[in-house]
Amino acid sequence: MIIIIPENGVNAAVAEFDLWYQKFQCPNHSLPHNAIDALNLCNDTLFETIFILLKIFSTLPVSTSTTERSFSILRRIKTYLRNTMSQNRLNGLAMLHIHREIDVQTSEVLSVLGKKGPRRLNFII
Repeated sequence: MIIIIPENGVNAAVAEFDLWYQKFQCPNHSLPHNAIDALNLCNDTLFETIFILLKIFSTLPVSTSTTERSFSILRRIKTYLRNTMSQNRLNGLAMLHIHREIDVQTSEVLSVLGKKGPRRLNFII
């Protein structure tokens, strides 16, 4: 995709930004929460430069820390002893480790495992 910034460049961008700022000073316009919301509120004919800048801003990745964290967690989880676990169990353990804010009730887990059928271990519910 080729993005063409208008000829009047910086002066137009400053003037458009002033208009954009004034637009949200009005009480009937709520502030956008993120770049995608701002892009949806932006009129591409009236705020041409702002629209281009918002389009660039909304497509740039914020960071790669989530991906890097996932790989480091997989390295910790998939040790030599756990090399034989199934993909489903590995995914579950990784999700539990990544999303620590989710509270897991042990009684619920035991009741689900108890209902699955005969096991080598007897779960007392």
